[in-house]
Amino acid sequence: MAKRGKKYNNASQLVDLREYELNEAVALIKKIAFAKFDETLEVSMRLGVNPKYADQMVRGTVVLPHGLGKSKKVAVITSAEKFKEAQDAGADEVGAEDLVDKISKGYLDFDAVVATPDMMKFVGRLGKVLGPRGLMPNPKTGTVTTEVGKAINEIKAGKVEFRVDKGGVVHAPVGKLSFDVEKLIENASAFIDAVVKAKPPASKGKYIHSIFACSSMGPGIQISLPSFEKGARK
Repeated sequence: MAKRGKKYNNASQLVDLREYELNEAVALIKKIAFAKFDETLEVSMRLGVNPKYADQMVRGTVVLPHGLGKSKKVAVITSAEKFKEAQDAGADEVGAEDLVDKISKGYLDFDAVVATPDMMKFVGRLGKVLGPRGLMPNPKTGTVTTEVGKAINEIKAGKVEFRVDKGGVVHAPVGKLSFDVEKLIENASAFIDAVVKAKPPASKGKYIHSIFACSSMGPGIQISLPSFEKGARK
C-alpha cells in the first residue's frame, strides 16, 4: 500500500467518515486542497451494472455548464470540403488520410478526435493507438458526425465523455478548484445527472451504489445519495 504524504494525511483528518451533501463536499474539498497547482475536481460513481454484458454498458457525454477550465485541443479527420468548417470552429489540427498517417506515426498532441463518417474506413487503423487512450471517435459520443463545427464547439465548451470501467465505476473531471463553489456544484450535478439518465434498461436493483468526490491530490469524500438515486434532479 502506497504511503501517503504529510499534507494528504492532514487533509484526510479534516474529512469525517460520513456522507456529505454535494455542496458541503465541494466546499470542503476546496478548503483542504494543498497542491501548488490548480487541482481538478473529480467525481466517481460505483454503479450496480455488469459491464461485461453489452446491455449493461453505461456510456455517454455531458456538456458541463461551466466547462473544465481549460480548452481542449481537437484534431479533426475529414475530407477537404469540411476543412474550412473545422478550422472556423477552432480545430487545432485538421486533415484527411495525411492526419491518420501522422497519428499512426506517434502524433498525439490533442485531447479529442472528431471524424466524419466517410473517413472512418481510414480512422479504423488507429484503433490500437487511440482506443487505449479513450480517443477513438464514436457515433455514440458525437465524435463521428457530419456536423463537425457543432462537435468541436461542444468539446471546446467542456464536453465530457464517460464510460463505465470493468469494475462498474464511472468517473470524470468536472472543473478546476479555482472555480466558484456554485459552478463546481452545477458541473458535478450535471455529470451525476447524466450518468443517472444513462441507466441501461437491463440494469436491475440498485443502480448507484456510491458517489465520491475528490481533488487531483486530495482524499475522497462520500456524497449523499438520496437526491440522485431516484433519477436526475430537476
